[in-house]
Amino acid sequence: MKNTNKKILLVEDDHNFGSILKEYLMLNDYEVILTKNGIEGFEKFKKNDFDLCILDVMMPYKDGFTLAKEIRELNDNIPIFFLTAKHLKEDVLKGFKIGADDYLTKPFDSDILLAKIKAVFNRKNTPFVNVDDTFEFSFSNFYFNSKLRFLKHKEDDIIKLSPKENQLLKLLVLYLNDLLPRELALNRIWRDDNYFTSRSMDVYIAKLRKYLSINDKVQILNIHGEGFRLVIL
Repeated sequence: MKNTNKKILLVEDDHNFGSILKEYLMLNDYEVILTKNGIEGFEKFKKNDFDLCILDVMMPYKDGFTLAKEIRELNDNIPIFFLTAKHLKEDVLKGFKIGADDYLTKPFDSDILLAKIKAVFNRKNTPFVNVDDTFEFSFSNFYFNSKLRFLKHKEDDIIKLSPKENQLLKLLVLYLNDLLPRELALNRIWRDDNYFTSRSMDVYIAKLRKYLSINDKVQILNIHGEGFRLVIL
């Protein structure tokens, strides 16, 4: 199956490596735009519609993490892969906190990268199943509108939610005081259940906990090995 409708932004400061990777992806029918640093990469991102970003972490002028944050401000859903020459736990966790979909350490097998790209595109092509048509919720002085993607507590300011924060909070509210199985949330929102999507969900759970901390009677409990419970104390 041709992938000519899929456009990839590749940001890599190693010209030789970047050119080889670009050619490999183009041979597999992807359209690829290659830039050599984060500044150029962000300019290209603003002017084009991409389906995936592959970002080197260590780059001059603007590193991959900074670029990813800027990209996330414009598009919270686009898949992001990080490439790095080092494998430090801190860097991996930082990448996932930003919202990375995957993290590859150089040197890596190009066929594995290709398989990961195909997997993430397959997930994106699977429509999200809305488990309930209700979009307005009230719980413990919170008002949550999943259609407009915002959360509000009493007279406090409105908290604008990202698409994944919104989907995850809706599932938690639908399962209020009950167990939301981890696998169910991963498959409905990320359409996959693996280490990387699981870590990504943990990051979003932490963000929701921060939003809900305005009210100490509302908590998201981690049920080890099973999932989460949104509870009203």
